[in-house]
Amino acid sequence: MCMSLIIRNAVICNPNRQFKGDILIEDGDITKVGCIDENGDITLDASGRLVFPGFIDLHIQGAGGADVLDAKPEALHIISKTCAKFGVTSFLATTVYRPRKSNKHFSSAVKAHKQGLKGARFLGFHLEGPFISPKKKGMIRFTSICKPSLDIFENIIEDTHGFLRMMTIAPELEGSTEIIERLVKHSIIPSFGHSSASYEETLRGFEAGISHVTHLFNAMNPIHHRSPGPLLAIFESGNITAQIISDGVHIVPPMIKFAVSVMGINRLVLITDGMRALGLPEGKYLYDGQEFISYKGTARYLDGTLIGTTLGINNLAERFLKFTGVFLCSISRVASLNPAKVLGLSDKKGRIEPGVDADITILNRDFTVWKTIVEGRIVFDSQNF
Repeated sequence: MCMSLIIRNAVICNPNRQFKGDILIEDGDITKVGCIDENGDITLDASGRLVFPGFIDLHIQGAGGADVLDAKPEALHIISKTCAKFGVTSFLATTVYRPRKSNKHFSSAVKAHKQGLKGARFLGFHLEGPFISPKKKGMIRFTSICKPSLDIFENIIEDTHGFLRMMTIAPELEGSTEIIERLVKHSIIPSFGHSSASYEETLRGFEAGISHVTHLFNAMNPIHHRSPGPLLAIFESGNITAQIISDGVHIVPPMIKFAVSVMGINRLVLITDGMRALGLPEGKYLYDGQEFISYKGTARYLDGTLIGTTLGINNLAERFLKFTGVFLCSISRVASLNPAKVLGLSDKKGRIEPGVDADITILNRDFTVWKTIVEGRIVFDSQNF
């Protein structure tokens, strides 16, 4: 039976403009936007709240006390539900690969996906490594790093069961070019990151097929006037997209604003880089067997190494708006449309218009989440939480 849902009195924040109107959803798709006279099976009065295309997080390790590395189906269920609580409607489960060791966390996540998630949708895996620079490893353990190897690459393809969507790779490593080319051949996004690459090595990576950047500024060389490094190559490129963590800690506010001015709003993708402590009280937690502290939305190992955030993407969207001064509808680009484009899904996600998936995030004016809708179904309701 075709179920219908109507959202009335919404401030609709599309990537290009915002306007007041209603939204009709039927059988999981948006079918009409504007002034809607008919009634639905369910009616929501948004009462002037902000209605965005569902947020898509391309980089999240864990949330709600769970991590992809837990290697249990229930971990992905918890992450899915917690993501929805913060306005995320779909995500890439971000994790690492342990060469020549057990990697059961992939099959566990796929099992949970096939069971049916009750929150945000699983779109596949984002692997950070294993072909990255040990000098720029950040949070990643040495056991999840190795030299580029076609044999290991083929093992990764097999172990991820057809769900690998993105791999972070360091292009300066010997043998990385062939891996990048294989990724492109498999329709997997090669992403620059955790790299010690020079300006020239970064450009060669782009030529080989790298089209995206993992957490801009972090785990890469800075700009220097005699050694420009990867950042200048990234900024100069007209088509390379980049993830950005707008917490004000991973990147200080003036640099976030600078990134927008240099790259433009169409090339940036808002991510959480979320850890298992996301959505939980401050305190000590574990990532891959190593203790970290969650404090004021930031996750750090005990030695001070910055490893991620514990903030919801709605919180990061609010900070992005504050730090950059962009228009409100720009949030729909950096958190919805741009990640959808990166994944090749912009024909069905990233906009509020007829014919696209009914993935919708409704925020209060203070950017807290009122409701999250996935494929026409309310998966988070703050009034019943």
